[in-house]
Amino acid sequence: MDLRKLKTLIDLVSESNVSELEITEAEGKVRIVKGGGAAPMVMQAPVVLPAAAPAAVAAAAPVAAAPVPAPAPVEPSGHAVASPMVGTFYRAASPGAKAFVEVGSQVKAGDTICIIEAMKILNEIEADQSGTVMQILCENGQAVEYGQPLLIIE
Repeated sequence: MDLRKLKTLIDLVSESNVSELEITEAEGKVRIVKGGGAAPMVMQAPVVLPAAAPAAVAAAAPVAAAPVPAPAPVEPSGHAVASPMVGTFYRAASPGAKAFVEVGSQVKAGDTICIIEAMKILNEIEADQSGTVMQILCENGQAVEYGQPLLIIE
């Protein structure tokens, strides 16, 4: 996908009420997500952009009003199970299936606690220690980053 087409897509998302746009073509997949007052985020694979692309993305970002300070995040106590990859978090094996774990569930090291989909591959994520699930930090279908805490086990 060429840079002009990408910039046009970013502009369309920025100037509309659309909060997310995903397009798949033969040469790759583009997903543009508009954050609350932040610049649109562009994730693309396997297409490689030229070095000038970050400047084009920054130029397409709307000017944000005065930022509202976010409340200080509360540090959860216990062991945080971190995402081993970038992908999409799922609590169950399929949309209608029962979730692998719920708050209060007892887990053993090696038990499947969730799935992360990356590049159309479903990766089962296992608990790295035994304990009780105290908190689930991600929503079903949410995009997660490498190292992002998924849930808390005590």
